[in-house]
Amino acid sequence: MARSKRLDDLIDTLLGSITLRAKSLIVTIYGDAILVHGGSTWLGSLISLVEPFGQSERMVRTAVFRLAKDQWLEATQIGRRSYYAITDIGRHRFEAAHRRIYAAPQQPWNGEWLLVHTNTGELDQEARDTLKRDLSWQGFGALAPTVLAHPSPDEEALRLTLADLDATEKVVLLRASADRLTSPGSLKALVRSCWDLDQLVADYNGFLDRFRPVYRTLESLDALDPQACFVIRTLLVHDYRRILLRDPMLPEEVLPPGWPGAASRLLCRNLYRLIQEPAERHLTGLLETADGPLPDASTYFYDRFGGLLDTSAL
Repeated sequence: MARSKRLDDLIDTLLGSITLRAKSLIVTIYGDAILVHGGSTWLGSLISLVEPFGQSERMVRTAVFRLAKDQWLEATQIGRRSYYAITDIGRHRFEAAHRRIYAAPQQPWNGEWLLVHTNTGELDQEARDTLKRDLSWQGFGALAPTVLAHPSPDEEALRLTLADLDATEKVVLLRASADRLTSPGSLKALVRSCWDLDQLVADYNGFLDRFRPVYRTLESLDALDPQACFVIRTLLVHDYRRILLRDPMLPEEVLPPGWPGAASRLLCRNLYRLIQEPAERHLTGLLETADGPLPDASTYFYDRFGGLLDTSAL
């Protein structure tokens, strides 16, 4: 299949403008692509999959070793081949991110905030820092050095994080709402002190600038190259995830006007739907497991962004 020079140029631009570290890129690929196909793959085929992103074999091997050390992945040796699978802890982390990236937009806000108090004395400093880091990935902001806050958190993700860190009995969770004497302006000022919304606005606008030309170009093509589609899908999710996991997903009531998060989500959804089928063909044709080719995608894969076309059923 002939490649579009215009599309290749846009991919080169994306590769030059999006920060790609091997460890973070592989997290994106496992979370977006490999998890729904069983969660495990042969390292050699993963190296081939990542090559178009400019990552060398040495960089990939180092990254998966570090991910195993951080309990994202676990290795199995069969003969001379190494297979890397997602751990239970890694699966919990991916599932929390999965709900934020691919699920439906949040429901209307009831005005309540969930506060996580970590200063009970049961948590040492290292455990407190780890908890703060993990909850920041879920959009919690620091209301005070030992108090984290969120208006509409993913409660299942919070429960699993506390359980994984053995912190369920070591923190205090409280719900609060603004008093009627609190002005909307002062509430928005508090929000700005907890979350860097200006940076998020700039990041979302940059995302729109990068991927709108890609979407327009892909729509104009008669046929889509599978490898190009996989590279674009991975860069799309990698860039969107990087921004979204720092976005607390605050209710509209406390956001600045003209918030670009909604437009970014719509673009991400439309582009993902457009390229997912050829991207899947590239992925399943390249990766190998200990039992042979990748298994079919789990049914929940096709629920992403409100519904994807399951071409395997056609």
